[in-house]
Amino acid sequence: MFATETLDQITRRFGYLEARLMEGVAPEEIGAVTREYSELKPVVAQIAAYQQAIAARREAEALRHDPEMRDLALEELAMLERSLPELEQALRLALLPRDAADARPALIELRPGTGGEEASLFAADLLRMYQRYAEARGWQVQMVSQSETELGGLREAVMRIVGEGVFARLKFESGVHRVQRVPVTESGGRIHTSAATVAVLPEAEEVDIDIPAQDIRIDTMRASGAGGQHVNTTDSAVRITHIPGGIVVTSSEKSQHQNRAIAMQVLRAKLYDMERQRAADARADARKAQVGSGDRSERIRTYNFPQGRMTDHRINLTLYKLDAILQGDLDEVFDALTTADQAARLAEMEA
Repeated sequence: MFATETLDQITRRFGYLEARLMEGVAPEEIGAVTREYSELKPVVAQIAAYQQAIAARREAEALRHDPEMRDLALEELAMLERSLPELEQALRLALLPRDAADARPALIELRPGTGGEEASLFAADLLRMYQRYAEARGWQVQMVSQSETELGGLREAVMRIVGEGVFARLKFESGVHRVQRVPVTESGGRIHTSAATVAVLPEAEEVDIDIPAQDIRIDTMRASGAGGQHVNTTDSAVRITHIPGGIVVTSSEKSQHQNRAIAMQVLRAKLYDMERQRAADARADARKAQVGSGDRSERIRTYNFPQGRMTDHRINLTLYKLDAILQGDLDEVFDALTTADQAARLAEMEA
C-alpha cells in the first residue's frame, strides 16, 4: 500500500531534524528547522502506528499455526483487520502534500457586492462572524483598514488574523457570499438577495515577493473619518499603487509610517496570492474544480434568513443554524470543507 522507502525517508528526516534541535541550531535556521520538525511530527506518528500494526499482523499470522496460541492470534488478527483500514486512511491524509501557506497568518478582505446598502450591511455581518470565530479560537485579530457607511455597513475592510493554522482553516472562504432576507431599509417586507465578496490571502514575507521601487507609486492623503475625528491631523493616509498589476491598497491609521508598512503588507499578500492562483491555474482541470480553487467570482454560499439556513454550494452542505453560524460557530462548516478537499486530493493522487 505504501512505499517502504518513502516512509523510511520521512522517518530518517524527522530523526535528523530532532537531533539538530537537540544539538542546537543557528539562529537564522531555527525557524525553518522548527517548522519542518513540527510538520513532520504528526506524519511520523501515523507512520509508526501503521508500521506497528503491520508488524503485529505478521506476528499474529505466524502464531495462528501454533495450537496453543491459535485462538489468541485469531482474536488479534480480527482486531487488526478492523483497525488497519482506519490507520491506512489516516496515513494517506498525513502524507498529502501540504499547502506551504497553511501555517501563515491570513488577511481577510471584505467588500459589498450587488445589493446597495443591504450588501454593505451583510458585509459587516460577515466581518463580525469572522471576528467572533477568530476570538473563540484565541487568534489575534487586527483591523488593517475599515470604511463604514452611515448605517453601519461596510464599504470595505481588511483584517489580519494571526494564530495556529489560520490560513489552513480560513482559505476556503474566498468567493461570493449571498444573503436572502428582508433588509432593514425595506418597508414592504419583501425578501431581497444581496451579496458580499470575501478574499482570504496568506500573509507574504519580503523574501516571498520582491517589489521593485519603480513598480509602485505611493501617495499620501488626508485621512477621513466620521464626526471629523481627523480634521486637525496632518496628511497620514497612504495609498500604494502597483503599476504593473494595477492593484491599489490603502491604509489610514494615524501614523503615516505605520500606514506605509501596512499597505505594503497587504500589497505583498495580494501579489503572493496572484502567484499562487497562477500556479493553481496551471494544474489539471480536475484540480481547479476542487473546493480550494479560490475563485473570487464563484458563488460559494447562501445565508437564507427566512428559513434560518446556510448552504455551501461547493459541497452541498445545508445547516439550519444560521444564527449560531453568524455568531462564529463555523467549525462544522470548516471541517466539512477540509474533509471534501482532502477527499478530492486523495482521489487525484490515486487516479
